[in-house]
Amino acid sequence: MAARSVNSSRLAQDYTLLKTLLQSVRFYSRANLYGPNIGRPRKNAILLLDGFMKNGGSVVDAVTWQHYYIDRRVTKVEDFMKTRLLDTLSEQITKVLKIVQTHAPEKHVWLGGVGPAWAGGTNNLSDTFAAGFLWLNTLGIAAAHGIDVVLRHSFFDYGYNHLVDQNFNPLPDYWVSLLFKHLVGPRVLAVHVAGLQRKPRPGRVIRDKLRIYAHCTSFHNHDYVRGSVTIYIINLHRSRKKIKLAGTLRNKTVHQYLLQPFGTEGLQSTSVQLNGEPLRMVDNETFPELKPRTLRAGRTIAMPPVSIGFYVIKNINAYACRR
Repeated sequence: MAARSVNSSRLAQDYTLLKTLLQSVRFYSRANLYGPNIGRPRKNAILLLDGFMKNGGSVVDAVTWQHYYIDRRVTKVEDFMKTRLLDTLSEQITKVLKIVQTHAPEKHVWLGGVGPAWAGGTNNLSDTFAAGFLWLNTLGIAAAHGIDVVLRHSFFDYGYNHLVDQNFNPLPDYWVSLLFKHLVGPRVLAVHVAGLQRKPRPGRVIRDKLRIYAHCTSFHNHDYVRGSVTIYIINLHRSRKKIKLAGTLRNKTVHQYLLQPFGTEGLQSTSVQLNGEPLRMVDNETFPELKPRTLRAGRTIAMPPVSIGFYVIKNINAYACRR
C-alpha cells in the first residue's frame, strides 16, 4: 500500500468529520478531541499547524505537538547537558503559541509527546540520570509558558525513553516525575536570580547552567500548608553552586529533596539517591518514603555538581499560593 501525505486542509476536514461522528454517538458525544500532534515545529510542520488551525482548529479541545531534543546519533552523556539544547524547547514553544494565538487564542496547548531523543531514544543514555536534566527542564519551561499538560509516549517496553525497566523498577525520570507531582503545584511563580540574569554582549546569548524554577507547593501534599513555595533547581555545572534565598524567602525553614545518581556509573546510572539514600521500591506495590532533609532557617542551599534539587520553603504564607 503506497503512503500518502495529508495536507493541512485535508487534515482539518478529517478532524471536523471525526468530531461530528463522535457527537453523533451517544456514548462518545462528550468525548474530547486533541490534535494535530505535529512533530518538531520546523518549516513544514509549522505550515501544517498554521493551515490546520486556520481551517479546523476550533474542533480540537487542545492543540498538541511533539518535541524531541536530539536524534539517535548522539552518543555522549555531555550532549544531554548542553544549555543550547535545553533552550530549544522554549524556542519551539514560542513558535507554536504564536500560531495558536493567531487563530484560536482561547485554545490550550499541550505537549503531546516529549523525550530526549526521537525513534525510541538512545541506548544507555535516554534512561539514565543524565536524561533527567532534559525531563525536568521540559516540565519547568512548559509550565512557565502556560502549557499545563506534558505527555510521554513510552512508559515501558518500546525504545529507551522508559520510566521503568524490564522488571518494573523505577528509572531516574520516574523518580523525578514522582517528586514533581508530590511537591510542585500548577501555579508558576516568577523567579529573579541575582548573578544569572546578566546583560548579554551584542551577538551573544547567555545560557545558564544553573536553572531555577518556582511554583506554589502542591495543594494535594498535606505535609505542607497552603502558602508554601517549591523551588526546583538543575545544576549542570561540574562544580558545587551556592544559592542564598533572599527577600520574603530569607530565614525560612527549607525542606531539601536532593537527587543525585547512585552507583559507579555516575551520570549514566539508572539508579537515583535522595539526600544520600538510594531510592528503591520497598516491594512490588510500596514506594519508599520520600524523606526531606531539613535545612535550618537562613542556611545557604549548596547544590552538588550535576544534580537536581527540590526545595520547599515552609510556612512562608505566600499570598499567590494561599488559594
